[in-house]
Amino acid sequence: MPADTVSVTGWGRTAPTVARLIRPRTYEEAAAAVRDCGARGGIPRGLGRAYGDAAQNAGGAVFDMTGLDRVHAIDADGGTVSCDAGVSLHRLMRVLLPLGWFVPVTPGTRQVTVGGAIGADIHGKNHHVSGAFSRHVLSLELLTADGGIRTVRRGTPLFDATTGGMGLTGVILTATVQLQPVETSLMSVDTERARDLDDLMARLAATDDHYRYSVAWIDLLARGAATGRAVLTRGDHAPLDALREGTRARRDPLAFRPSRLPGPPAFLPEGLLNRRTVACFNELWYRRAPRARTGELQKLTTFFHPLDGVPHWNRIYGRGGFVQYQFVVGHGQEESLHRVVRRISEHRCPSFLAVLKRFGDADPGWLSFPVPGWTLALDIPAALPGLGALLDALDEEVATAGGRVYLAKDSRLRPELLAAMYPRLDAFRSLRAELDPRGVFVSDLARRLAL
Repeated sequence: MPADTVSVTGWGRTAPTVARLIRPRTYEEAAAAVRDCGARGGIPRGLGRAYGDAAQNAGGAVFDMTGLDRVHAIDADGGTVSCDAGVSLHRLMRVLLPLGWFVPVTPGTRQVTVGGAIGADIHGKNHHVSGAFSRHVLSLELLTADGGIRTVRRGTPLFDATTGGMGLTGVILTATVQLQPVETSLMSVDTERARDLDDLMARLAATDDHYRYSVAWIDLLARGAATGRAVLTRGDHAPLDALREGTRARRDPLAFRPSRLPGPPAFLPEGLLNRRTVACFNELWYRRAPRARTGELQKLTTFFHPLDGVPHWNRIYGRGGFVQYQFVVGHGQEESLHRVVRRISEHRCPSFLAVLKRFGDADPGWLSFPVPGWTLALDIPAALPGLGALLDALDEEVATAGGRVYLAKDSRLRPELLAAMYPRLDAFRSLRAELDPRGVFVSDLARRLAL
C-alpha cells in the first residue's frame, strides 16, 4: 500500500501534525493497515473537511479511504444506494440526479465522503425536517480493531456509537443509504431580510416548518439595534412544472451543472481579513439581498454549496488558518443565544461566514451533535487577539444552557466540559473500550478530549 509521512491538518489549517498516510485500495488492504498501524494507532480520513483535529493522528497512522470509492448498487425504484465509504457526496449527486434522486442530507460542502458523513453525522439546512445523515443510513459495514468486518444496522448500540463517533469505533467500509426523490436539479428559493436577531428568530419559528431547507446568514459585526441582522434563505426542490417550456432547464431538468470559480492564491497577506474589510463585506451582502423575494430558481450548487465553486477557499484566512465554532442551545434558551451573539459582536469578530439554523428532533447517535434548538456556526481568523478566552467563555455559556459544540469542527474545547455537553459520553467510552481494548483507533481529537 502507498504510505507517506506527511503533515496532516483539518480544513481550518490551525494544528498540523505529522502522520503516516496509508491509502488502502481494497478491504483487505484496509484490514492490513489496521492490523499494522503501530503503537500510535490509526484513524480513518475522507476528504479532509473536518475543520479541526478529528482526522489527524500525530505520530501514528491516518487511513485515506478515498481509494475505496465504488458505487455498488442503486435501487432506482426504491431510492437506495449502496456504496463504499470513500464515495463523495459530489459523486453521488452526479450519479443519482439523472435518476431523480438526491442525497438525503448535505452540509455546506459536497466534498465529503459517505464515511465522513456518517462518522460526523452531518446535518444540513433540512435538519428540522429530515434530521441528520444517520437517520437515512439503513446499514453499514464496519472494520473493527480485531480486523473483522461487522454488518451494523440501525437501532443497535454499535450503530449509535458509530454515527457521530468520529471514526473511533472502526473504519466504515460501505453503507446503504435511503435517498430523497426530486423532479429537477433546481431549487425554488425564498429570500428575505431580518432587521435583528429577534426578528430573525420570530420568522424562523413562525414559518420554518413550511420549508424543507432553511438557513440564515447573520451579520455578527452589526451592533445596537441591528445586532443579529440577517438574510434568511429557504426553499425546496423545484417541481418540474416550475420550469418554463422551451428552456434549457426544462429540456434537461435533472442535469447537474456545478459552477467553478478561480481559487484564492496559496496564501493571502495576514490581516487582509480584518474588522473593517469584513464589516464592508457584511454591509454589502445585507444591502444587496432583497427585502423579500419568492420562487427564485437556483442551481443546487448555488443553494447548498456556494463555496465549493471556489477551490481551496480556506486559504482566504491566510497562513494562520481559521477556527470554525458551532454550537447548539435548546428551545427555551433563546436568551443564551442572544448573549453569545452580543459577546461575538462586542468582541468585533471579523466573521463573514456565519449561519443560524433551527434543529429538529435529536438523532440517536451517542455523540451526534444536533438536538432540538438553535445552532450558530461562524468562521473566525485563528490569529484574532483574545480569541481563546472568548471561545472558552462561550463554551461555558453553551454548557450552562445545556448545549454543545460540534466535534467535527472543534479544535480547542476543554475536556472537562465534554460530559456536560454529551450525556451519552460514558456509554460511548465503555463500548469503545470493549470493542477496541488496545486503543487501535485514535485521533488527536480523541487524545485531547479523552474520548
